[in-house]
Amino acid sequence: MAFFSIFPRQSKKSSNIAMKHIQIEFKWAIIFLVALLAWTLLERTLGWHDEEIANHFWLTLLFMPFAVLMYVLEMREKRRRYYNKKISWKQAFFSGALLSLFIALLSPGAQYVIHNFITPEYFKNVIDYSVTNKLMTIKAANETFNITSYMWQAAFGSLFGGLVISAIAAIFMRRS
Repeated sequence: MAFFSIFPRQSKKSSNIAMKHIQIEFKWAIIFLVALLAWTLLERTLGWHDEEIANHFWLTLLFMPFAVLMYVLEMREKRRRYYNKKISWKQAFFSGALLSLFIALLSPGAQYVIHNFITPEYFKNVIDYSVTNKLMTIKAANETFNITSYMWQAAFGSLFGGLVISAIAAIFMRRS
């Protein structure tokens, strides 16, 4: 019980304010993950997960401008709707960091959907390609290309990558 005493009691009104504070970031995290699922479906449709798997790594980087755009749009909405059209670098960065945290928390679920429903053959294909072209041993490929590894990579990659994007985007989003 002592642990909970460090947190002040919140009235219904203050918890609504707290929820309003994070709802823009949560909404954009959902938008980001839906865009990621759509992008993955496009990748599979274009053959990047089977016959074009050799080019998959650099072709996947084409999603980066869309990711940056979603961070910028989230910060812009936060500036306009929450901060009354004025936002500091610190406020914009914190907003982007919160977006990154939500994406990181939700991304293992997205990876589950991707690898079980959108492209279930991806791991087999990338392992076969890596071993056939002597890029990895079968053991190393199996350790690298599996759902658990990708869930961890997605969570930490989206968190740290999102923090970098947030820091840079916040420079351009600040208004006094």
